[in-house]
Order: sequence, then C-alpha cells, then structure tokens
Amino acid sequence: MTAYARLTASALGFVDCVMEASTPPNTRPRSARRRWLERLRHGGFLLPAALTGYLGLKGWLGHGLLPGWSCPLRALTGIPCPTCFLTRAVCASLQGNLSESLRWHAFGPAAAVALLVWSVVSIRSRRLVPLQLEGRHLVVISVALLLYWGVRMALHYGLGLPAFPTR
Repeated sequence: MTAYARLTASALGFVDCVMEASTPPNTRPRSARRRWLERLRHGGFLLPAALTGYLGLKGWLGHGLLPGWSCPLRALTGIPCPTCFLTRAVCASLQGNLSESLRWHAFGPAAAVALLVWSVVSIRSRRLVPLQLEGRHLVVISVALLLYWGVRMALHYGLGLPAFPTR
C-alpha cells in the first residue's frame, strides 16, 4: 500500500481494516475477558476512591437510600460473619462518628483509614494493588479479624452478652 493510500485510509477510518488484514494468521483476536482486564489495568486504580466515596455517601444519606448487600451467612443461618456491620462502621468512621463506628465493629475506623490510604496510593501510583501490599499483610489482617469474630461469638452466644449491635 502506498503512503498516499495509507494516509487516505487512516483519514477515512479504515486503518483497523488494513491492520487486521496485515496481522499474521496464527494470532487470535483478544477475548472479551482480556479487553476487560486491560481496561481495568488502565482505569482500575480509581476503584478504591469510588468505593470510599460510595461508603461516605451511604453514611451521609443513610443506609436505606443507597443499595448494598446484606450478609448472606447471616441471612441463611442467623449467625453474623466476621465482617458483619463493618460497612456501617466504615460509613460512620468516614462521617467522623468514631463512637458509633466502634459500636458497630472495632475494625471500622482502621478499615476507613485503610480505604482512604489505599485511595490516595492507588491514584498516585496509578495501580489498583499497591506494590507494598504483600500476602503476609492479608494473613495478619484475616487472623485478627477471625480472632475478633471469635471473641464476639463467645461473648454473644456463650455468655449471652450483647456483642453484636441490634440495628
């Protein structure tokens, strides 16, 4: 194809057709999953900020006005999961109401701070998952959350003390 024909084709929007015709036959087109992952890689770093903004707005407007998920374990069995009431606690923390946040869940203020830090770090680094986050960090957080849940379960169901809030 001559330079004039290429310039005319690009001006008319036919570059994709020319490019596809010149690709080797053994390369396959990108799948929808791969295209989605590439889009997520380019814009996914905004997800933590969007989540933090959503939770802040949910706390400001009230929990009934914005959609959310209820705990499936609690809905099926009546037993709260380790993260039950954590969303409400984070919303209260983002509103600056720490006493209410701690009443809902002890990890609420820490989770709110972690969301804010994650939002800033992901926007500054343009990465969804920060490089500093390692698997051992997640293990420590998970173990602490499970221990806290075990204590709450023992207090509530073993000793009959109100360890879980009543709406």
